[in-house]
Amino acid sequence: MEFSGVEAVADESGLESGAPMAVSSREQLVRHLALAAAANNVPAALRLLAEYVGAAHFLFARCDLIQEQGLDFIVSSDWPFDLVRRIGSELASNYAKSTELEKCLSLLTPNFSLLPDDVLVPEQISRQYCSLTVCIGRTRYTLLLLFVEGIILSQDRLREVGLLATYLAGFKQTPDARAERDFELTERELECLFWIAEGKTSDEIAVILGISRNTINNYITSVMRKTGTKTRSEAIAYAVRNNLV
Repeated sequence: MEFSGVEAVADESGLESGAPMAVSSREQLVRHLALAAAANNVPAALRLLAEYVGAAHFLFARCDLIQEQGLDFIVSSDWPFDLVRRIGSELASNYAKSTELEKCLSLLTPNFSLLPDDVLVPEQISRQYCSLTVCIGRTRYTLLLLFVEGIILSQDRLREVGLLATYLAGFKQTPDARAERDFELTERELECLFWIAEGKTSDEIAVILGISRNTINNYITSVMRKTGTKTRSEAIAYAVRNNLV
């Protein structure tokens, strides 16, 4: 994770991690973004995206880790640390309240929200922030942007930034077991998930697997807890979206 106050250090790509490069066209952005990605310089790439859309600060988060302890859900950020720590609880609350369908509908759609009244924001920065959620493989990422008061962000450029953030997320994706939520599901849980997706009841699954109905319900409850879903329908939607069934 990186927060504000990072020194500018030039790397082999010629990009500086502490200062964005000026980009005025999509072609320039794509070229510089490719250089930053090749150098694995995620903060520089995110600064390019923020600058291109007219934002002042960025925060890039892993949605599947938002409800974990600490701030490990943050991939990179130049927001003030206190603000990052506070927004973490807000993101966790909003993520827990949204349904699987709402999560799917939010992809690549700019969403504007207000920061809590009791948090301090940098001078001249608006309390309104923009979030863009993208999906790569089985993992969702959210890009949150702070901008100067009075600035109107371009909807066209926001959509372009969302698509390019998907590219960046794909480049950043690693085969970390913690990132693959289905790795946390046991074989029995995956079997139950498969059968409820087939429309089977707990009694029917119990007969198929040869175990008790209560045990089946326990497995299904565990599946919903691990996947962050609230109903069997949401668990099925999660399974379909993540190619688990």
